[in-house]
Amino acid sequence: MSRGLGDVYKRQGLGSRNPRSRFGMTSPMSEHIMDDMSLSEKIGQMTQVSNDSIEPEGVADHSIGSVLSGGSGNPSPNSPVSWKDMVAGFADAASGTRLGIPLIYGVDAVHGHSNVRGATIFPHNIGLGAIGDAELVRRIGQVTATEMIATGVHWAFAPTVAVAQDIRWGRTYESYGRDPDLVARLGASLVSGLASPLETPGRVLACAKHFVGDGAAEWGTVDRKPWMGWWDGWGNNWSIDQGDARISDSDLRELHLLPYAHAIDAGVMSIMASYSSWNGVKLHSHRDLLTTTLKQELGFRGFVVSDWMGVDQIADSYRSSVVTAINAGIDMVMVPIDYDRFIRIMHDAVADGSIPIGRIDDAVRRILRTKDWLGQQMDSEDRPSLSVVGSPTHRALAAEAARRSAVLLKNERGLPLEGCSHILVAGQAADDMGLQCGGWTVGWLGAEGPVTPGTTFVAALEGRFHGSVTYEPDGGDPSGDRVDVGIVCVAEEPYAEGVGDRAIPDVRPPDRAVFDRMRERCRALSLGVSSGRPVRIHDMIDRSDAVVAAWLPGSEATELPDLVLGRSTFEGRLTQPWPASPRDIEPGSSGHLFPVRHGFGRAVQEAS
Repeated sequence: MSRGLGDVYKRQGLGSRNPRSRFGMTSPMSEHIMDDMSLSEKIGQMTQVSNDSIEPEGVADHSIGSVLSGGSGNPSPNSPVSWKDMVAGFADAASGTRLGIPLIYGVDAVHGHSNVRGATIFPHNIGLGAIGDAELVRRIGQVTATEMIATGVHWAFAPTVAVAQDIRWGRTYESYGRDPDLVARLGASLVSGLASPLETPGRVLACAKHFVGDGAAEWGTVDRKPWMGWWDGWGNNWSIDQGDARISDSDLRELHLLPYAHAIDAGVMSIMASYSSWNGVKLHSHRDLLTTTLKQELGFRGFVVSDWMGVDQIADSYRSSVVTAINAGIDMVMVPIDYDRFIRIMHDAVADGSIPIGRIDDAVRRILRTKDWLGQQMDSEDRPSLSVVGSPTHRALAAEAARRSAVLLKNERGLPLEGCSHILVAGQAADDMGLQCGGWTVGWLGAEGPVTPGTTFVAALEGRFHGSVTYEPDGGDPSGDRVDVGIVCVAEEPYAEGVGDRAIPDVRPPDRAVFDRMRERCRALSLGVSSGRPVRIHDMIDRSDAVVAAWLPGSEATELPDLVLGRSTFEGRLTQPWPASPRDIEPGSSGHLFPVRHGFGRAVQEAS
């Protein structure tokens, strides 16, 4: 450790030459260390870089404040051990700098520590909203934080507290629902849970996102950028995500700002700006909202981080974009790639007065204050064993959440199945972990196939049903022997954010053919739907004897068979209306097959 670091600590009377033992533990370091920081060190703290764009030496050279793994920024092999080693390399580089300011490592842990293969994957937020149990969400936050800390990660880009109003949006599954009170209550609970991991020293920094009003963006209002051209051939990509929320100030406050106020009350110390706009003004450039409303009116004392290259979208000139964003109230910039350019522009902008040094100091003070609060306990003896990652106890909680999130949409004579001797199951989604987990699982978009360990629905049914189970993914030969009881599982293709924007949300095309074959073969047919939102299945609902919305239940379908067998009670209720037909999908339509709060909410025996 350098002589300069020792001198700093001696002047502050702290007595220790190890910043990790003192930072955030005994005194507000942020108030002491500012005077000794160079402009380069301050700008470094405001810089967040993608892990695959920088080496640990670069973190040290530039005093980088944060590194992140984006949706696919995983080590190879992707394992808890590799994650621990990778993060430690960056953290150690930061601790060895002149001031030894800890680095915070960020990940999109949006439904568990979901970048890590083998971690516990919980249902996405739309499923948790269907339960509406704040204590359960808090426990999920605790488990997520415990698994994160085991790998050395201390910053989760969660919760998403968007109040989603349009199911065509590819982020609908990241939202707890369209009720702001529900979103506020569950979002605050996750913040609390992340800050209090189970029997583990330290805490995890939550990040409420995306500030503010992204759930109200209108279809077709996206200011398309050149980089989006790569996606243009894929249906309706980015037709609503990153669009414009054309709503009044009162609607913004009453519907979309409320969850942030609750998150702040719960102690959230980081907030991510939205790609979207409010009445034509990009949120990354909106000083009235970022500074006047958020920091002054709501009293937010933490820091505001940009989204991935979100600053780049403000203006054609990158320099102009950076200056506008920082002056508007962005404190840390997710660069995430060309950090040399960002740092150079920041130096130039301060030198010519485009960015006042007072704004730099405010941003850095907020970042250091948050690191004080976080109390970065990065030493290996302070971490739980890697054995907690994906532990049986954690997976049991995920199984409970998956079971409780399922919504019984219809039941005429299909359920329960306990008295049956044989069940025929069809559909790839019944035995596909990637379809079961959805996007933001190991990779940004998610993927089909065995993306991570867990228990699929078919595996769970075979283990819990007392009779025999036959699984035919394609539904078999419709001209073959008829069977008494069948279950067909259909799903959306995995996606994330703008890639999932769809004019008509629908299941995978092959799933319809599988359903048709099963309908011909089965006297009683139950339909299970794995999706991140209500999808176009009105034609299949009419031809099904029972319909269950399982959402994206995560890695543990262990207890889902108990619902269809009649051993457990359906608890889930819709947080988004289920449209009656494709023409009823747009917001404001009254053509609902099932309204918000629909769900039998009782045992299947009573619902039949």
